[in-house]
Amino acid sequence: MARVRLSVAERREELLRAAVDQIEARGVTAVRISDVASALGVSNALVLYHFSTKEQLVAAAFSHAAEGDLARLRQLLGRRSTAERRLRAAVRWYAPTGQAKGWRLWIEGWAASLRDPGLREVAASLDREWKAALARVIAEGVDAGEFRCADPTAAAWRLTAFLDGLAVQTTAYTGSLPRATLLRWADAALARELGLPEETVGGALAAAPGAAGPHEENDEDEANGENEGTGGTGENGEDGAAGPPGS
Repeated sequence: MARVRLSVAERREELLRAAVDQIEARGVTAVRISDVASALGVSNALVLYHFSTKEQLVAAAFSHAAEGDLARLRQLLGRRSTAERRLRAAVRWYAPTGQAKGWRLWIEGWAASLRDPGLREVAASLDREWKAALARVIAEGVDAGEFRCADPTAAAWRLTAFLDGLAVQTTAYTGSLPRATLLRWADAALARELGLPEETVGGALAAAPGAAGPHEENDEDEANGENEGTGGTGENGEDGAAGPPGS
């Protein structure tokens, strides 16, 4: 059966998706150009035509994943809803619950970026955009009188630092905490930053055994997404993220 001829943009997209999958499966250090080529049934030369080195391919794959995560974040934060509800949806999606592949990808990226300046910039850029997006919505909520927060930027830093730390622990040590506990902690962290009683952020939903984690579509806010949302779903909307991540 003849292989479908793809445009340059389509081929790059296919290669980047395959690279993300291979990095998740093998890790940044172990992954090879030939792994990506084999996964797609193409030659090494074709991969190298689009990305002249493994380092370029890996950096581009992380950029690709980052854009998907940011698109999803923009969708969550761009809904026609209160700032509190939008922040809760974003924090719950970002939180390290379930088995979202995005966190494994981003932890790999953080580790590799210690020795790879190009990858470090990709990770740092994503991190800056996450914090800035959260800070903007926190500031909107303050301006609207929903809650009090003296320093939205510092609050966004503390929230992401807390969730990043949880992600490293729970990804490295599978089963270390129940998902319901992680959701309660995420809700509690958000409540503290917004100066709200913990039970008002998440409430019964956070403690419910069937409460959805990030990248799952049966969260209360997720379920209302079509009515509230203003944008399209990001490419990694179901598998994550974030990371700053994903995941």
